[in-house]
Amino acid sequence: MMQQATNTILMLRPNTIRANEQTASNNYYQQNVIANQSVQQQAKFEFDTFVEKLRHVGVNVIVHQNNDTLDTPDAHFPNNWISSHQNGDIALYPMYAKNRRLERRESVLHTLEAKGFVIQNIIDYSSAELEGVFLEGTGSIVLDRKHRKAYCALSPRSDEGLFIEFCEDFHYTPIVFTAYQTLLNQRKPIYHTNVMMCIAETFAVICLESIDNQKERKAVVKHLKSSHKQIIELTEQQLTQFAGNMLQVLGADKTPYLVMSSMAYNALNSQQIKMIETHCKIISSSIATIEAYGGGSVRCLMAEVFLPSSSTSH
Repeated sequence: MMQQATNTILMLRPNTIRANEQTASNNYYQQNVIANQSVQQQAKFEFDTFVEKLRHVGVNVIVHQNNDTLDTPDAHFPNNWISSHQNGDIALYPMYAKNRRLERRESVLHTLEAKGFVIQNIIDYSSAELEGVFLEGTGSIVLDRKHRKAYCALSPRSDEGLFIEFCEDFHYTPIVFTAYQTLLNQRKPIYHTNVMMCIAETFAVICLESIDNQKERKAVVKHLKSSHKQIIELTEQQLTQFAGNMLQVLGADKTPYLVMSSMAYNALNSQQIKMIETHCKIISSSIATIEAYGGGSVRCLMAEVFLPSSSTSH
């Protein structure tokens, strides 16, 4: 039985945090501000507080700390370079920014294995970087694992050809579209799909108005409805406060929670909150420093672990 949500999350504690000049060209969410020592401390405080909130409700959070001196200002967003799957496969992805390619550390895989998870195969797409082709993990791809559907908003970081290849390898039906945001009166592609949509067990939170092409928009709606998802719509304005960047996780006794940042929660109206709460409880945590410097929110901080554990794989 394919699970949509998992009880185990991999997170990487921030080492050095700053606005990444190599991602600024198409991540319009990060702020170009100088990071000092107090910023580093604040980011770590936000991260640790968030981890504690997840653990408090019974989420199994594996925290990995990088101890090297590599220049990886976005290393706390692991979901862009790694995804794991119930059959024991791991996928490694090609990254747009050169300094983000250094985030693919073997030590992270060792951490998962040390925690008792079994990695059967590694499917490595990272060589596509040599051709200037990118697909940034579950940032680029939003998975409906239960219904084997994969959604991808095309952008400089999300290549259609490689996305189709991923879907063939992992047996997903590809749903391709382009999502836009207005920047200086121009419509620009949203850099990651998980900024504008989140798929949970029984519902989907999505900004349909960001899909300008009516045919593409209708196709996305049709796929969500045929997968029995209640659609909870966001506005483009809410996306600027990371309201689309959410993830459903399982706590103790497989209780589902929708996780979002405080900024995202505060951007929602009472009707949207009510609709979400008919499906599951909400956990929100303030990560304002990480959001400002990294241009990503809570979904980006969490790499879901779906791998079999060594105790159950025999």
